[in-house]
Amino acid sequence: MMGLMKLGKTMSASLVVGVLLAALTGCQKQEGPAEHAGKEIDKTTDKAGQQIEKAGDRIQDSAKGDKKQSLYRTLRPT
Repeated sequence: MMGLMKLGKTMSASLVVGVLLAALTGCQKQEGPAEHAGKEIDKTTDKAGQQIEKAGDRIQDSAKGDKKQSLYRTLRPT
């Protein structure tokens, strides 16, 4: 009799855990087309922002280089 009760409790607990797991996995919402498009737009704008930053750095480096060349030409005896 005790073995049967223990088996019943174990099975009940297993059933509850199984139902909870099924409910949790069922609640995960699938990504819709708008969400997918939004994520792609985010990726694209991030990449564009990185490229713009690189271009800005290059411009600043070029400007610094030109200033050095300009100063060199000014101080250099002719």
